[in-house]
Amino acid sequence: DRIAGTGYEIEKPPPAIAAQYGKIPVLSAPGAEIKHEKLLEAQPDFVYGSFASMFTKEQSGEREQLHDLGVPTYLTEFDCSYHESVADADFAMLFEEYRRLGRIMGVPEAGEKLAAEQKAVVDKAVGAVEKRDEPLKVMWFYSTYEGTPWAAGPGGLPQHVSELVGVENIFADARTKWAEVSWDEVAARDPDVIILADLTRGEPDDTAEEKIELLRKDPLTSKLAAVKGSRFITLPGSHMDPGYGSASTVPALVDGLKKLR
Repeated sequence: DRIAGTGYEIEKPPPAIAAQYGKIPVLSAPGAEIKHEKLLEAQPDFVYGSFASMFTKEQSGEREQLHDLGVPTYLTEFDCSYHESVADADFAMLFEEYRRLGRIMGVPEAGEKLAAEQKAVVDKAVGAVEKRDEPLKVMWFYSTYEGTPWAAGPGGLPQHVSELVGVENIFADARTKWAEVSWDEVAARDPDVIILADLTRGEPDDTAEEKIELLRKDPLTSKLAAVKGSRFITLPGSHMDPGYGSASTVPALVDGLKKLR
């Protein structure tokens, strides 16, 4: 009841909060940023953004502009510059952001509680990791844009989670944390496991099922051992970015890897 509005919805909210979340005004088109006029119409006292792309003239407005209008903003430290790798991106940084947001919103205890709960989820999952002689190679497959695949690179939570569970991100050498790659590169790097982002925003090849169908139909990727052996792990797309669901990525990945042994 304190949220004036939300935007950039890429998937449905989890069942536990769906009823409450459904009462929050949606200020943007599905999968799109909130426009400046819509943001101001909501008369927010504070704006929190997960993506630097939100704070531009074309979208919600630049931060300086909003500050001049008396609207303070906070941009997550995980995306201070569009898609650039973030040094030392890890769960400690995310949990500190929870604490900071709790203080900003006048509920420091809630921030501390959330950080503690999420840390316990991560620690328990890491403790259940099975050691392997050779680390599995994984591709974090987020989506496609005009047929070109996008995958997780370095400097984001997928890279940090890969290191925590002892797998090798095949695009750890990319220049950005979310990288535009090619099917030729994917085939050449030959991942053992493909981690699929399941998105429900309605874009082509967004759902995990659509991604699997794409991989099986493509003449190049259909020959990959991971595709032939259905070595897929599906995660909600939003869990690949910093947020409430990010911690649950670790147990989901650990469990998925165990099942693929």
